Amino acid sequence: MRKLPLLTSLTLATLLLAGCAISPPASTIAPGDWQPQLLRQQPDVLLLGEQHDAAEHQQWQRATVARWAARGRLAALVLEMADAGHSTRGLPPDAPEAAVRQALDWNDKGWPWQRYGPVVMAAVRAGVAVHGGNLPRAQMRDAMQQSDWDRHLPAAGWQRQIDAIRSGHCGLLPPGQLVPMARIQLARDASMARTAAALAAPGRTVVLIAGRGHVLRSIGIPTWLPPGLRATVALGQAGTEAQADAGDRDWVVQTPALPPQDHCAELRERWKP
Repeated sequence: MRKLPLLTSLTLATLLLAGCAISPPASTIAPGDWQPQLLRQQPDVLLLGEQHDAAEHQQWQRATVARWAARGRLAALVLEMADAGHSTRGLPPDAPEAAVRQALDWNDKGWPWQRYGPVVMAAVRAGVAVHGGNLPRAQMRDAMQQSDWDRHLPAAGWQRQIDAIRSGHCGLLPPGQLVPMARIQLARDASMARTAAALAAPGRTVVLIAGRGHVLRSIGIPTWLPPGLRATVALGQAGTEAQADAGDRDWVVQTPALPPQDHCAELRERWKP
């Protein structure tokens, strides 16, 4: 089998990993009902895990960002959708969208601005800086070769990451690519966690938006956050099928189910020799 494209693999892994059903949710709530309770908790970091192709999830995120910003409680917005080192810091609230996209070095092909722009601009218009948190592509090759990543999680958690890479790519990845790809997953989580932790501010909350697989409490970004930093994990869930164990999230925000789609069939067609 031929070697699979790195960026395509990463994008689909995030999408499909986020769709693996595990156990029934215990705290399911509608998008408009959860914020009053959450505002009373005031976490240092609020992680919003989305399904990338569920438009309702980006709408939920925009409403969350706008509400926290309106109350003066939003310290920063951190995105998986832009690389670490890029931010809108220094731009005025009335900055044009073109300037915002340039500041974030936005990749419209990977992350359609039409979908994510409203979330980003809700923070910018409120005078809150938006920061990229993802691992830059230039660092991914090095991460693939570094065995230190293999020891961050307990053995069971590390195996979960490898299994998720395998299933997220529909069993099409050569066995030799599973561990390197899992290392990239951890390196991306670590990068987003570092960015969020650096922006933490007393009395305010950093909102971090990423795919669901990245925010799971037992194997994702929360495992990289410093001790004492209070984190809340909310997962977007399209439909009624559960997406994570109860211990991996604090909230499940349920949105309408999406039409059935065979991602594996699409991937096989795209990657066939």
